[in-house]
Amino acid sequence: MTDNATRAADILKSHRASIDRLDAILVYTLGERFSHTKAVGQIKANHDLPASDPNREVEQITRLKNLAQNADLDPEFAKKFLNFIIKEVIHHHKSYQD
Repeated sequence: MTDNATRAADILKSHRASIDRLDAILVYTLGERFSHTKAVGQIKANHDLPASDPNREVEQITRLKNLAQNADLDPEFAKKFLNFIIKEVIHHHKSYQD
C-alpha cells in the first residue's frame, strides 16, 4: 500500500470510529426518548387523553427544523425523521389505551 493509501485508510478508520460512536449515542438517546414517551403515553391512557397531540407535533417539527438548520442538516430530512418517530410514539400510545 502506498503512503497516500495508508493515510486514506487511517482517515477512513477514524471517521468510521466516530460514526460508530455517534450511532451508539443515537440509539441510547432514542432509548431514553422512548422511555419518556412511554411515560407520557401511560399518563394519557390513565386520564383518557388522546394518543396524538397535533399542536405539539407541529411545534416539535418546527423546532426540529430550526435545530437542523443550525446544525447544517437538511431540515426536510429532520422533519421526516421526527415524523417517523412521532408515528411510532403514537402507535405505542394507542397500544396503552387498548
